[in-house]
Amino acid sequence: MKNIYPVIFTPLNDEKDTVLVEVPDLGILTEGYGMVDAVYMARDAIGLKGITREDEGKDIPNPSALNDIDASKGTFAEDGKGYVSLVDIDFVEYRRRVDNKTVRRNVTLPNWLNQEAEKAHINVSRVLQEALMAKLNVSR
Repeated sequence: MKNIYPVIFTPLNDEKDTVLVEVPDLGILTEGYGMVDAVYMARDAIGLKGITREDEGKDIPNPSALNDIDASKGTFAEDGKGYVSLVDIDFVEYRRRVDNKTVRRNVTLPNWLNQEAEKAHINVSRVLQEALMAKLNVSR
């Protein structure tokens, strides 16, 4: 699922080029060093929050309209002049990129096939992963 969230960016104009980041729809506060890093941090935080909510069986909140977000009422309003911009996220792609935990599955093979695979030093788990990705037409 793809979405675009309004984000408040508040540059501090300090020696680190710190940019404070708020995603009001998701209750996210983070920061980056420079705008490129701030956008990256916003996208990463949005992705993490979204897949965590999915894992907990909760819905991911819909984004507000850009015009509904007032930077002057943001958490960091007293720290400097903020402005609102949009940050996109593809939750499916984000999960694919960061969710690397392994899951144990039992697979039943005929003994003769298992013996042939062992003789050939074939990693059955790897072959199964590759076959599933080909069958589902997905890639890492």
